[in-house]
Amino acid sequence: MRTRQWHAHAITAVVGCTGLVLTLTGPTAQAKPRDLGREALAAGDGWGSEGAGTTGGSAADAEHVYTVTTWAEFKAALQDGGDAPKIIKVKGVIDAVSQGCEAFVTDGYDLQQYLKDYDPAVYGNDKVAMGPQEDARVASAANQNAEIKAFIPGNTTIVGVGKNSAILGASLQILGVSNVILRNLTIEAPLDCFPKWDPTDDDNTGNWNSEYDTVVVYGTDHVWLDHNTFTDGRFPDSERPVYFGKVFQQHDGLTDIVRGSNYVTVSWNRYENHDKNMLIGNGDGLAAIDAGKLKVTMHHNRFDGILQRSPRVRFGQVDVYNNHYVVNEEQQDDYYIFGVGISSQLHATDNAITLPPGASVGKALKKWNESPLTAENNYVNGKRTDLIAVHNAEIPQETLQSGAGWKPTLRTKVDHPKAVPGIVAHRAGAGRLR
Repeated sequence: MRTRQWHAHAITAVVGCTGLVLTLTGPTAQAKPRDLGREALAAGDGWGSEGAGTTGGSAADAEHVYTVTTWAEFKAALQDGGDAPKIIKVKGVIDAVSQGCEAFVTDGYDLQQYLKDYDPAVYGNDKVAMGPQEDARVASAANQNAEIKAFIPGNTTIVGVGKNSAILGASLQILGVSNVILRNLTIEAPLDCFPKWDPTDDDNTGNWNSEYDTVVVYGTDHVWLDHNTFTDGRFPDSERPVYFGKVFQQHDGLTDIVRGSNYVTVSWNRYENHDKNMLIGNGDGLAAIDAGKLKVTMHHNRFDGILQRSPRVRFGQVDVYNNHYVVNEEQQDDYYIFGVGISSQLHATDNAITLPPGASVGKALKKWNESPLTAENNYVNGKRTDLIAVHNAEIPQETLQSGAGWKPTLRTKVDHPKAVPGIVAHRAGAGRLR
């Protein structure tokens, strides 16, 4: 794919006897179309701009610019050219599971038989699921795993073409690389076709566990996720069945940043109607890998219909500002927004939170470990609120300390929290780049 480069020059003409002078720039007098693939993260825009910044594939030569319309084309483009800078333009809607879950089923797996075999009334809750049906489930899951995971190489920009480009049912793995940009896409969370029943989970009452995160940043530095829409799409959790008294959980995280990842900016995205949104650090025992890393900035994102992890943080210096969080009535009893985990240094300021009548403001914060945080100038339902003070008053058994011990310097314009809901409603998400 080659792009002709036009060098601007001026054409000056005198029109009629009026002496009116027209100055036209360029051969056609038209502005050059915006090429999102050639754009890099601006200097000073969050942790992703640290050091050399995040440029993705913006320097790609003509041979490494791809336009893809199918899942097979997308995966082929990822593999072509190794780590050479590349731009992959997604045009239209790409479905990674176009043939449905049936395409992955191996001989012997049958959900109804699985439910009979591991019914707690028969199997109990004192040991993990083992036997022919579990073996068949594992084999079927392996088929899905091989198909829906796509591994994104370093120095890559993936960008949606126009306002309606999407990737459905895929797990995008940004694993052990550097310098990746993902922009302007609607990304539907992968549906785990074969959740695992663990009878011993949840204090031996059992639980269904799902496998696939939507976007995984794992052992990677310099990533920019911008103007995307992350959603459960066609398969909301509210429509999942219930077996053994527990929701048949088929979704995991929307954006997880883990295992020593560093220098990430998450900006102008929409997160819609999902349970587990964003995990930054995925284990209390990973200090050797995560300490001093997991530096993430989140700004001008809209979380609508959230339940938890927006984000939940371990270890990282995480700057969260100018986001809008909307909690629905159905979620108000179980929600939390900011999860304070081990050795985290969360700096959450200038955000807007919208809660339904009667919802507990104190639940906006959730304490997992003793880690001070900064939470200043946040507004709840249009009123400035000290989230730490309210949390400590409402949930005294989880007393939180103020003061993250650092102050962010890599920020773009900080908008007044009262203006944030209107700003992100119009500008955050896929198809809303200006």
